[in-house]
Amino acid sequence: MQNRDNSSDMAMLSCVFLFALLNLLNIANSESFIGVNYGQVADNLPAPAATAKLLQSTSIEKVRLYGSDPVIIQALANTGIGIVIGAANGDIPAFASDPNFAKSWVNGNVVPFYPASNIIVIMVGNEVLMSGDNNLITQLLPAMKNIQSALDSVSLGNKIKVSTVHSMTVLRQSEPPSSARFHPNLVNVLKGLLGFNNATGSPFAINPYPYFAYRGDNRAETLAFCLFQPNSGRYDPNTKINYMNMFDAQVDAIHSALDSVGFKNVEIVVAETGWPYKGDSDEVGPSVDNAKAYNGGLIGHLRSKVGTPLMPGKSVDTYLFALYDEDLKPGPTSERAFGLFNLDLTMTYDIGLSKSAEKTPVAPATPKTPVTPATPSTPASPSPKPNKAAWCVPKADVSQAQLQSNLDYVCGHGFDCTPILPGGACFEPNTLVSHATYAMNLLYQTSGRNPWNCDFSQTATISSKNPSYNGCSYPGGDT
Repeated sequence: MQNRDNSSDMAMLSCVFLFALLNLLNIANSESFIGVNYGQVADNLPAPAATAKLLQSTSIEKVRLYGSDPVIIQALANTGIGIVIGAANGDIPAFASDPNFAKSWVNGNVVPFYPASNIIVIMVGNEVLMSGDNNLITQLLPAMKNIQSALDSVSLGNKIKVSTVHSMTVLRQSEPPSSARFHPNLVNVLKGLLGFNNATGSPFAINPYPYFAYRGDNRAETLAFCLFQPNSGRYDPNTKINYMNMFDAQVDAIHSALDSVGFKNVEIVVAETGWPYKGDSDEVGPSVDNAKAYNGGLIGHLRSKVGTPLMPGKSVDTYLFALYDEDLKPGPTSERAFGLFNLDLTMTYDIGLSKSAEKTPVAPATPKTPVTPATPSTPASPSPKPNKAAWCVPKADVSQAQLQSNLDYVCGHGFDCTPILPGGACFEPNTLVSHATYAMNLLYQTSGRNPWNCDFSQTATISSKNPSYNGCSYPGGDT
């Protein structure tokens, strides 16, 4: 029969459309770009099963291991958490010279666990190009190719990516970001690695640490720039971009370097970044306030999905360092103080990662080194405190960079910015000024509704006009 019931067809199409829409909303609301490093240079870590349960209570959706511990990989089975496993630097010569060794490694460390354990990337070595071992450096690409071939032989080559992790020191220069270039004596090696990344769709993984940049330049304005705090920014004269945080500047520097060698389309992944919460008396920068400000600000920036100036509209996959402190690591105290969680599974400090606390604002952290705060207690020209319904909105002449800084500040300190995320009631219109207005008013309304709560370094004002629209409601009320 040719004449089918049109109403049945329409109903079926409607169901298919609704299902697709729900899937898109689920994807939009996921936070697959937030990962964490799970190091094991310690003798006191919680059991892997307890760690897996902890991770499921957070918005962390990816974990990077430095090895391939089968107990941990098994513990993460059926959690849906993406797993990055590592192959040791010391194994690179064997991988490179013997394809059978690579096959044996894949058959022992990947095949028994996949797909229940969601292994997504194999990182071959860590910061090999900075090892100073030329033999290791020249064998890195052959090792990666043999592991890729081993994955292909068990039909996993298009499901699990193969890459390696680089230090930011692969750059000869990084300021301004548009001028960044790879070190000349590494260019040929990097072109080979990038050709592999490009051909297989695997990421270029880097370890940017604004913390180390601050240690070399510990001015107050540098700290603000590193910690996503309001600051005057750093201007790139080539692109006319005023960078408002060090993270964006470092990631865009890598993007510029990739572009300079013809590989701008290779995906960038941040394999490590973090800030220590304590250090020795002679260490500059470590503190709970600074660690909370950096990691909280970074998470808020990633959740805004604004991207970086050179790569807008998409958050770079970022693995925070680290899940726990590692008590056996050598070096200064700071090396053993990057943990986001304590050994009893409580938070070292709250940066809004817990699923059960997603809508509970976290008190903004103030760095111990004074910087210009977003809401100074003694503003230069405060707006008068209103005696009627009022809302905090940006002034008309505020720059895009300052709006972004204000948005990052609010959402990075635990305030509930979910209404302006994709699928939220206030996501549309998807503009920076709309999202920043919502965030700035949110902080004002939930922090006391005082004039200094609507200052934002003199970029905001109190208005009697309700900015709410359609289904988007801005908090406000009588004072």
